[in-house]
Amino acid sequence: MSKFRLKVHFTLCLFLILPLLADAQSNQKDEDAFYIRSIFDHALTSSNAYDWLYDLCKGIGARLSGSPQAAAAVNYTRQIMDTLQLDSVWLQPCEVPHWERGKQEIVRVVNSSQIGSLPLKGVALGNSIGTPAGGITAEVVEVKTLDEVDALGEAGVAGKIVFFNRPLDPTHINTFRAYGGAVDQRGSGASRAARYGAVGVLVRSMTTSLDDVPHTGSLRYDPDYPAIPAIAITTKDANLLSQLLENESVRVYMYSDSRMLSNKISYNVIGEIKGSEFPDEIIVVGGHLDSWDLGEGAHDDGTGCVQSMAVLQTLRQLGYQPKRTIRCVLFMNEENGLVGGRTYWQASDDKNEYHMAAIESDRGGFTPRGFTAEGRDDVFKKKFKKATRWLPLLEPYGLTLSPGGSGADISGLKSQGGLLFGLYPDSQRYFDYHHTDADRFETVNKREMELGAGAMTALVYLLDKYGLD
Repeated sequence: MSKFRLKVHFTLCLFLILPLLADAQSNQKDEDAFYIRSIFDHALTSSNAYDWLYDLCKGIGARLSGSPQAAAAVNYTRQIMDTLQLDSVWLQPCEVPHWERGKQEIVRVVNSSQIGSLPLKGVALGNSIGTPAGGITAEVVEVKTLDEVDALGEAGVAGKIVFFNRPLDPTHINTFRAYGGAVDQRGSGASRAARYGAVGVLVRSMTTSLDDVPHTGSLRYDPDYPAIPAIAITTKDANLLSQLLENESVRVYMYSDSRMLSNKISYNVIGEIKGSEFPDEIIVVGGHLDSWDLGEGAHDDGTGCVQSMAVLQTLRQLGYQPKRTIRCVLFMNEENGLVGGRTYWQASDDKNEYHMAAIESDRGGFTPRGFTAEGRDDVFKKKFKKATRWLPLLEPYGLTLSPGGSGADISGLKSQGGLLFGLYPDSQRYFDYHHTDADRFETVNKREMELGAGAMTALVYLLDKYGLD
């Protein structure tokens, strides 16, 4: 056969085959679109996630690691997973810190010529030691950054209360970026101030709002320096204190009786559906079961936990048999230690497991806008490019995919070479509630939270069906 005839024959074959291939691809897209529609339909009409959240918030309440409420949450969520017809449900033990806030925190301006004595609204930072029994009274020095403490040195800090007053940058549309730009003063401020002889610290609450609600959150003591008490005050009171300091020297009284107790044994709660074709490739969904002791831990992170359980419930009730193993992990102690996450990573590495993908929901139960993703440098570009091919299936639900972080509890799985995702909801209201007494069940919109569960389930479906390699 001549080269010309071969070329004509090949062209005719392409002419006949390409439409068939296009039809097959179109049919496949239609099949996926219809299935994702059924996922969202189920999430919005048949999920029990909102009822589970009610039980966590109203029946159990705040779930600080090491507390009886955290133990109750472990038992409750294990029982729920036992009802979902999963292939396996188990508890993974981990030793967690147990911090106790105590009965009272007091912050009061004591000597202002402008206002006299005035109470300020404050809460102890997580893991903070308490003050001496009689409290602490000292002159206040205001700083914006940790570097300013270094610049003041012992001459400017010794014997004083250091007041960290750097606001979250309101120009960031992504409020998590604003939080990341300010939270170092809460986490490291006490030890930086103690390095130069400070006796206590006050910290502006980590919120984009100007309000009267104090926000707690974790601090980390540097073992090389003394531990000193730390209290967060509201943004309104932070502005007031700063204004007073512009005109005069101000002394403040601070008192708290918080303390660290002995470690407790707690658990990650885990359930999974075994994969039918590639059981050794694991897709994890999860959130953290613990919360701070203020409020009810609704957005942080009750919503992430119930959304993750709802992923497995939806797939089971739709009769979906995954190719890969789909696992739900409710992590313990994300807030003040990350022990549950570290325990899970270590056990997974010891078993030589491979997490093809992991999705964490820990940014609140608000309307989902998409997912951020990260991975090991040598695999991220290729795997993320494949995931972006699914965007036409996700865009009808207002979902995007973008490079970024994932979640603290799954971050240690990056070394296994999979892709890590974080559910990214609308972030504008999150820091109104984050780490406060206001983080309660009533602040969660049922439909918004269910849309987040649907988004996670849709991504799991695509990851399971097509893989990333």
